Amino acid sequence: MNENNKERKLEVTAKDVFDVLIKRWLIIILCGLVLASAFLLGTKLFITPQYESETKIIVLSKIDSDFYQPADFQVGTFLTQDYAEIIKSRTVAEQVIDQMDLDMEAGALAGKITVETDENTRIVTIIVKDTDPVMAQQLADSVREISAKQIMDVMDMEAVNLVDTANLPTAPSTPKTTQNTVLGGALGCLLAAAIILLQHYSNDTIKDTDDVEHYLKLNVLASIPTNEPNAKKKKGWRK
Repeated sequence: MNENNKERKLEVTAKDVFDVLIKRWLIIILCGLVLASAFLLGTKLFITPQYESETKIIVLSKIDSDFYQPADFQVGTFLTQDYAEIIKSRTVAEQVIDQMDLDMEAGALAGKITVETDENTRIVTIIVKDTDPVMAQQLADSVREISAKQIMDVMDMEAVNLVDTANLPTAPSTPKTTQNTVLGGALGCLLAAAIILLQHYSNDTIKDTDDVEHYLKLNVLASIPTNEPNAKKKKGWRK
């Protein structure tokens, strides 16, 4: 039987897998729906919505009324990573907390700030996340104002100009409810399919006449159908 089982495993094809799964399609769909509902409920109940407000600045090392020197542009582009570190520094966070009279630590505020830079430009994007959309906007504006002064003082820059003011977010950036629900549904279907295949191919018992002829090399002369008594009739007869 062990040799037959090995031979059986080696002959598994995509069609065999498809046939096994299509017979259990309802179970797979139900498992997907159950896990999708669980992910949806978990997202709604246990994940607090976060709102993001975004503002942009550009740092200029030298200002001329007619043009900017190409060398100044290259240096400014190279230093955008330094600007990002200054924006997320403890000094900037503490000044923002003092300005807005916030009850939080500098590290907690720094954790709300994300700075994005593009190596091809001198534009720095400041993104602030908070559970309150209005607070997110106010924090972004405050971080931009204070970090601009800090950059000019520390880096000895001529100016930090405003590109975009902080927006008021109208929808949460996280959690992504739809994405999480779809992910839960897909995961449920995959788990159900994996369990069904594992259960099917780990079972080396003879299931039908085809298995007898193929694995035992015996010809089937006849088959005897089973006829189980109807439960209702049996129950009525007992009464």
